[in-house]
Amino acid sequence: RSSPTKYRLRTVVLDAGHGGKDIGCSGAKAHEADVALGIVLALGKQIQENMPGVKVLYTRKTDVFVKLDERSAIANRAHADLFISVHCNAASGGGHGTEVWTMGPHKTDANLNVAKRENAVILQEDDYQKRYNGFDPHSPQSHILFSLFQSAYVTNSLRLAQRIDKQFRTTVGRTSRGVKQAGFIVLRKSTMPSVLIEAGFLTNAAEERYLNDKTNQSYMAAGIYRAFRDYKRELEGGG
Repeated sequence: RSSPTKYRLRTVVLDAGHGGKDIGCSGAKAHEADVALGIVLALGKQIQENMPGVKVLYTRKTDVFVKLDERSAIANRAHADLFISVHCNAASGGGHGTEVWTMGPHKTDANLNVAKRENAVILQEDDYQKRYNGFDPHSPQSHILFSLFQSAYVTNSLRLAQRIDKQFRTTVGRTSRGVKQAGFIVLRKSTMPSVLIEAGFLTNAAEERYLNDKTNQSYMAAGIYRAFRDYKRELEGGG
């Protein structure tokens, strides 16, 4: 028998971004909320089928609105070992490719703008000023203060993010825009390693077609699953 002190990754929380009255960004047909949910449900299914010992929890499994801070609160209450949030990107200039984000200081205005867009969701919450202590999603200063959270988990967050990015590039065959850091509300208060995945740009017609396809959503999920499996194996001392 292995010693009782041996680390085991037991619980993962999967977060499909947006939902309900908040559709997120959109392409010609696809909405971010729907694509994110498709990827998350496929990922959860793959983890449950291949790793019966891991408990999979979801912040949402249907098209409902969940407040940003409630998403990490679900993970905290479950004492989860990992939090994975899935989103889609938008850009007026027709960007393309995947990005994997962890909490941290943004190095560029472009990074700040992604966090601003995702954090602006709180404006759809009635009591956001009270809930988020006066946080202003349009203010760079607010995001700088935010990025100081999560430092305890940044090493393992980056470790998982790098594995996901590598899977997207090598096995899923996606164009990667790399691993990046910025201040995301949804990651801020999670008391565990956490990543936010931007699966691609719905404002790019070719990427929208790709991401709106159930088979491709499963491919994306399989890449995340393999990264999760490798991360778990490494943390548990299995090489």
